[in-house]
Amino acid sequence: MSSLIENAFRALASRDADRISAVLTEDAEWLSPPGNATAQALRVTHHLVGRHSIARFFAEDLPRLFERDVGVTLHGIHTDGERAAVEATLTATLADGNPYSNDYCFVVELRNGLIHRVREYVDTARGHRLVFGSAPAHDVTK
Repeated sequence: MSSLIENAFRALASRDADRISAVLTEDAEWLSPPGNATAQALRVTHHLVGRHSIARFFAEDLPRLFERDVGVTLHGIHTDGERAAVEATLTATLADGNPYSNDYCFVVELRNGLIHRVREYVDTARGHRLVFGSAPAHDVTK
């Protein structure tokens, strides 16, 4: 299962919509924290539903913010049947030229060898500081 997850994360980082689609179920979901800096900066939802929506986000939307030097370092993949917890660090150069580096935990649910659901956990205050230059002034979950 670890190699399947590693291959899936390489596909997600590829910015190739067809390659990304190939690792997702048709009805896949990606749930990020509400009010996260990426969703706010790109003016997109934090809850993506469907293979094509997720592939478009990674191939077209995300590169508008994480412009270049994008890297994902996997620190650990912990599996239990059809689920995996993935510890990772995302680094990139933002569209404004500033560096981005934040740690993530992804809980990945598989179905028939494909990603069915991802719940993303990240330090949202750090993300806001890196993307906007300051932490949010209010509770971003409301």
